[in-house]
Amino acid sequence: MTTAAALVAGLATSLHCAGMCGPIACGLGTLAKNEGERLTAASLYHGTRLLSYGIIGAACGALGRQPLTWFFDSPAVLLPWVMVLVLLLMAFGLDKKVPRPAIFMRLTTRARFKTSRLSAYGSASAMGLLTPLLPCGPLYLVFGAALLAGSAAQGAEFTLAFGLGTVPLLWLAQHQFHRIRAMLTPLAMGRLRRGLALVTALMLAWRLHGTIPPRFYGGQPELPAAEELPSCCH
Repeated sequence: MTTAAALVAGLATSLHCAGMCGPIACGLGTLAKNEGERLTAASLYHGTRLLSYGIIGAACGALGRQPLTWFFDSPAVLLPWVMVLVLLLMAFGLDKKVPRPAIFMRLTTRARFKTSRLSAYGSASAMGLLTPLLPCGPLYLVFGAALLAGSAAQGAEFTLAFGLGTVPLLWLAQHQFHRIRAMLTPLAMGRLRRGLALVTALMLAWRLHGTIPPRFYGGQPELPAAEELPSCCH
């Protein structure tokens, strides 16, 4: 359920990604000499972006594993609920309150300037790897949630699933960006993104009900069923 929750969260967040990363992703196509090169550059951008997400997710999962074992037997059981919280923060616009380190903004600005001098393939690969440094509140929240994954492998799986969810709409934005911007104003895109995030959070919460162990809310743990004795024993 954790991977599915991350994938759905990525789909719900993709409107934000299209608005924020769309211009960057579309700018990479201007360096291509033909349609084939443009498609290859777009594939490289998404591939290296997912690679970067996976590396950071693995680091977060490994970093959070040991401290969490001091408090929980299986911290990963809370991860889907953390995604519900992340989506609710997005639905009410609270993701904008997440601090965005100024150093990341300076790094990405310089990187975009330097990579513009590279070939279409080199620029696409470099920007894909540097995408996690963009000042993005939802992405920072997802990386924070990956601390609860329980291991490096599960952390990478979690962030990769989220990244895959953002690919379809961002890919469409790369090819139809101007048309999308003409159809949806920034205000409309914002409202649609919040609505999707809210609906997704409620759907996930409904599917997850009953998955929290009783000890987290003061209930009594379920006792194992008594083993049936053989018929010869009385």
